[in-house]
Parts: sequence; C-alpha cells; structure tokens
Amino acid sequence: MTARPPTGDRPQNPDPSRPARAAAPSKPKRGGSHGVRAARPLAADDRARLLSGAHHDPHALLGAHSSPSPQLRSGRGGPNGGGVVFRVLRPYAQAVTVLANGLRAELHDEGDGLFCGVLPLRQVPEYSLLITYDDNETEAEDPYRFLPALGDLDLHLIGEGRHEELWTALGARPMTHQGVPGTRFTVWAPNALGVRVTGDFCYWDGTAYPMRSLGSTGVWELFLPGVGEGALYKFDITRPDGSHTLRADPMARRTEVPPATASIVTESHHVWQDERWMAARGDRPVHESPFSVYEVHLPSWRPRLTYRQLAEQLPAYVRDLGFTHVEFLPVAEHPFGGSWGYQVTGFYAPTARMGTPDDFRFLVDALHRAGIGVIVDWVPAHFPKDDWALARFDGRTLYEHEDPARSEHPDWGTLEFDYGRKEVRNFLVANATYWCEEFHVDGLRVDAVASMLYLDYSREEGEWAPNEHGGRENLDAVAFLQEMNATVYRRCPGVITIAEESTAWDGVTRATHHVGPGGFGGLGFGLKWNMGWMHDSLGYAAHEPVHRKYHHHEMTFSMVYAYSENYVLPVSHDEVVHGKRSLVSKMPGDWWQRRATHRAYLGFMWAHPGKQLLFMGQEFAQGAEWSEAHGPDWWLLDPSYSAEPDHRGVRDLVRDLNTVYRDAPPLWQRDTDPGGFAWVAGDAAEDNVFAFLRHDASGAPLLAVSHFSPVVRHDYRLGVPDTVPAWAEVLNTDAARYGGGDIRNEDPLKPDSTPADGQPVSIRLTLPPLATVWLRPV
Repeated sequence: MTARPPTGDRPQNPDPSRPARAAAPSKPKRGGSHGVRAARPLAADDRARLLSGAHHDPHALLGAHSSPSPQLRSGRGGPNGGGVVFRVLRPYAQAVTVLANGLRAELHDEGDGLFCGVLPLRQVPEYSLLITYDDNETEAEDPYRFLPALGDLDLHLIGEGRHEELWTALGARPMTHQGVPGTRFTVWAPNALGVRVTGDFCYWDGTAYPMRSLGSTGVWELFLPGVGEGALYKFDITRPDGSHTLRADPMARRTEVPPATASIVTESHHVWQDERWMAARGDRPVHESPFSVYEVHLPSWRPRLTYRQLAEQLPAYVRDLGFTHVEFLPVAEHPFGGSWGYQVTGFYAPTARMGTPDDFRFLVDALHRAGIGVIVDWVPAHFPKDDWALARFDGRTLYEHEDPARSEHPDWGTLEFDYGRKEVRNFLVANATYWCEEFHVDGLRVDAVASMLYLDYSREEGEWAPNEHGGRENLDAVAFLQEMNATVYRRCPGVITIAEESTAWDGVTRATHHVGPGGFGGLGFGLKWNMGWMHDSLGYAAHEPVHRKYHHHEMTFSMVYAYSENYVLPVSHDEVVHGKRSLVSKMPGDWWQRRATHRAYLGFMWAHPGKQLLFMGQEFAQGAEWSEAHGPDWWLLDPSYSAEPDHRGVRDLVRDLNTVYRDAPPLWQRDTDPGGFAWVAGDAAEDNVFAFLRHDASGAPLLAVSHFSPVVRHDYRLGVPDTVPAWAEVLNTDAARYGGGDIRNEDPLKPDSTPADGQPVSIRLTLPPLATVWLRPV
C-alpha cells in the first residue's frame, strides 16, 4: 500500500477517535484561553526528533504532565507554583482546546502542529481535545494520556524469545484501555530511531502518532483511542540513517487484497461449531489411523470462490471421495499469486484474496463438521525481499541473517530467516501454534526443510562456512525445528507436523530427546514426505512396460528404508507442473493404457506402507498440467463430454480406494511397524508383478497385487499364509465401472497345498492387464 498524502494542506478528518462534525457555516468559535500560560519550549533536539519521527519516548513530551514552577515562563501556576503542562501534536490543525470537567482552555500554537500550554491545576485531570480545522472541529481522546497497554510479563517473554502467544502481544489489537475503546499498536523494531503508526484514520500522514520504545526489548507501542476494526495501517519506521520506510505489520492478522499491501485491524467473531471434532482428534495416533490427503490450491480449486463459498462445496466433495484430510498450499498472505503462496509476506494473515480471517475459520469449521481434517503448508524457510515487508525491516538485517552468505537463498531470490536470533525464532514458533490454535488446523506441512538444515544447500565451495563443529548442518535451524515441533505438540494435542525433507537426514520423525548416531536429537516431526518413493515409483511407471523389468528395483527399494521414518507418499503439486506432466500423462501407451496404469499406480500407492497424498485434478485423471490461473479441468466431468466416463471412472476408483482403505486396518494400523508388511512376490521382474501382505494389529492380512504389464496372466500362482481358508477380491482397478476391461476374480480363491513364495500354500488368480487387485480373507 503506497502512502497517500493528505489532499491540500490538511486532512478533512484527521483524528481517528471521533467522527468529524459537519462544517460550520462560519469559523468555529474557539474556547477561551483564560488561565493558560505558555510553557517552556521543547529542547531543540527533542523537537526535531519528535517532528522527524525519531524520538524514542514521545509520551514524555506529549500529553499532560504535572510540572513544577521551573517549567513556567511566568506566573504563579498552581498553589505550589506549578501546574499541568499540556502538549499536543496535531498537524494541519488551527487550534487545539483542552476539555476537562467543564474546563475549556485553548492551547498556544507553537508551530509545526505543536500546541502547548500550562493550566493551573493540582493534578492531571481526565480530559479530551477539541481539534479545530479550517471548516470543522472534532473532539478526540489524546493518545498520549494513556499508560502502556502492554504488560511487563509480555515484554519479559518477548525479550526472552519465549512468548508462545506472540500474536496477543504484538501487532494491532482492538481493546478497551483505561475505559476507552481503541486499538493498541505494537511492533518489534530494535534498530529503529523511531516508529510512527499511520493509516487511513489519518490520511496516511503519521506525523501525529509517534510510538514509544518499551525498553531494551525493541518493542514500540501506542494506544490509539477510537481506532477500531477495519482500519488500515502501516508503520512508518525511521531507520538508523534517518531515512524512512513504510512497512506492513509483520504480525498483521488481516491484510488488504493484493496487490494492495496495508495491514488491517481485526479481531475474530467466529463462533466455532467443531467441538466434537476438536475433542476427539487426538484420541488415536495419526500413525495408527487412516490418513489420506487431498492436496488443494484454494484460489484455483474453484476459481473466484470465496472461503465461504468454498465451505459450501469443498467439504462435500472431499467427503464424497473419502479423503480423511485436505492439505492447503500456503494460505498465509503472499503478494505474487504465481508463487502459489510459497513466498509469504503476511505470516499471521490468511490471504485476503478469498475473504477475511473469520471467513477462513468458517471454511475450516465446515470441513471439521464434515469429518475432514485440515493441514496447511507452512513456509518458515524463507521470505521475499519486498520493501514493504520483512526485508531489512527497521533499516538493518532483522528477520534475515546478518551474513549475506547465510541470508540470501540461492535458488529463489528470497531471504532466509536468522534461526539463531531468539526473537526471530519466537516469531516463527508462535506462528506455528497460531495457525493451530486460532484457526483449528490439524496439521502443518513444513516446506523446504532441507534448505533450512544444510549450510551448503545449493551453494558451491567457498560460498558457505561450516558450523562450529566443522560440519555443514545448520545448528540454529535444527534447534528451531526441534523447538517448533515440541511446542506445537505440547500445546495442540492431535495436531500433526509433516516435513517436506528431500535428503536422508537422520531422525526427521524421531523424538527431539532421542539422539541418533549423528549426534543430533530427532527433529520431532510426526510424518515426512517420502520423496524417494515418489521419484522412484513415478520413474518406473513412466517406462514402457517392456522396459519395466529393468527398473523393477525402483518399486521395491522403498521397502529397504520404509521404517526409517514415518512417511507420507506424495503425488503433489510439484509433480504436475513445469513440464513434468500430469499423473496420467506420465504413463506410456495409448489413452486406455495410460488410464489403466494410472489406476494401477494409485492402487499400489494406497496399499504401500505410509500415508497417501494426491493433488487435485489427479483424482479424475486430468491430462493437462495444473495451472494456478484456471485450476483443475472440471469440464472433463461434464456428462456432455464424450470422454467423461473415462475421467469419472478414475474418480470412482479414488472414492473406492479411500472407502476400502478406511475399512481395512491392515492398510494403516501398522504403517510404522515392519511386522505389518511382508513381500509375497518382490522379485517378479519378468512379470512386472509386485505382491505383498499387510497385517493389522491382530495379524489379519490384506493381499495387494500390482501388475504393470498390458497382458492378462491367468492362473498366476502366489504363496499365501495357510491360516486363511479363502481370499476374495475387495478392489480391482480393472473393474468396468472404473473404465477397465472388467477382468476379475469373481469367486473366492481357495489355497491349494502347492508351496510358493516361501509360503506353505498358494492361490491361483487372474491378473488383469495394468491393474492392482486387493484381496482379503473371506
């Protein structure tokens, strides 16, 4: 938001606390100045600093103060020779009159918008100000008569970097202070010479509203009476070199719709209706629960819908498909839509593109009432360089590391946070709990963890310095992630944190107090994206069937490390953009074969140990890459489109995968237990067959068989446990209703005494082409 200067030489209604009165037909009658004495002028240095916005304690100069006689120019003052000094800064005003208990005293004009006088009073009274302009006057409370509205405990916790509810202390908070309604503005800017608050309530001229510094914490504060919800504001910061920068509030809980950049005063009025969900979400560990995720880019899922309109459509759609959770690409405010939300400027504000923060709460509430959990992508790895946001916020490095080699992100043209600075770490840790507590989200998927963990990430030799032990690990980032996870899990029962971590860092999902072989405690995440599985399995599926036998290990290798972490199997937005093609378009062959392989792959994915994640549009085999400009190709599901049955069939399969999955504990109850998995045929490379057993906590099995050849294999023998008298198909991706050839095993399959695959008995079944089959005991 660019500051708008006042029209002409003064604003029409410059005071925030009172509406302007109607313009008088003639010049307003001013109050008399009887008894008002001139005060000693401000020291030249104080006056210059105050007017330039570089004073650390404007409350010591402005407002009303009891004064002994040395501050009086003449006269006896009060009974002890003193009085009360009133000093007001109101640019563009022609006169300022003090109103108190029947007293009406006009102050002397000292120039530059300063008005001052000494009244012969024993003590500072309750008072207000009457501000006179060319053609109107308005009565207002004086912001400089109020004590600080931020407590000592808040300041202590901020100074320690341990304020776990930082959003309640910093930013703009409507409140009633000393019996007067208004808004408390607070901001952390330790390098600033001075800070002023400005906004639409003063026509973006903040001269009259310098803030006070609250000690060594670097926090600046000002209570503005009469300013309330909906007011636009920014902070006018005087840098150490005396220049000014106009900044959005880092703690803003609401923002203007981009490309406008002002912060907005807000508070929540949403009445939550998800008590049952919140009370029960921590009853069963996520690792032992069904967990399948529909990944959504909210602005493009149904373009131009608001949060409240999305609440009417998204919960019903996701519930119909049977997903347990949705995951939103970042919803925190970001200036460039093409970043998909991954370059955040407003870490505490849901993007205004689709509505207000309460509108976003309404959407989360609706999903919870539909029985669907909500995960949001969270981006503490970096932030953009926009000159109205966090970069060099108060004139020096603050949120970013002071060493350019540590602060400049080499890949994205952004800045990395200084995780070693306690206030920055506090800003991020509190932000994580903020989304969980204020918006009831059930999980945080942390983006780009690898870029945080390594000092040499995307850096060449000589572009980075080792840590104190000579290693390449970013010890500050490790400590931050451990603190964040420990804090979230302590404060928010039932919430899950998920790491997008693309390396083999040891202990991503290990508890923070368990030290691994590398000497580090675990990072403390609940789940980790299995990027290796994603890369290998998609690479296998992209090969022509005749070549797949040479890449068989790409589908089996994941089981070598499947229990080293707690995994999510992602087919995410990153895999269907930038020339990587959509999931169905990665598959070789004609349209039928591509769809068949797509279905078989999903069947394999849902049976593999780990949780599932699928990006929007892939559930109905969208052929085009995703574009944030127009979102999924919903027209493919229009009944008037000739190929609509092909796409609807894939969506029906996804629905059935989720339905059978949720009802089959072997597929999720022992995801993190090696005893819950056993290969049946892991080496059938010539046949392009993968068969394995999944077991639940009681030992009950499910047999999953994936066949990635375009031929039918009759009487295919697989070894099975001798404890199961017969097996029946519960899912076949080749079923006609999914668009397949409907080659199925209609009757129960009874084992015979022929040993196979290390098992004492075996079954013979028909394997459809390019299909996955699930079987359970009859």
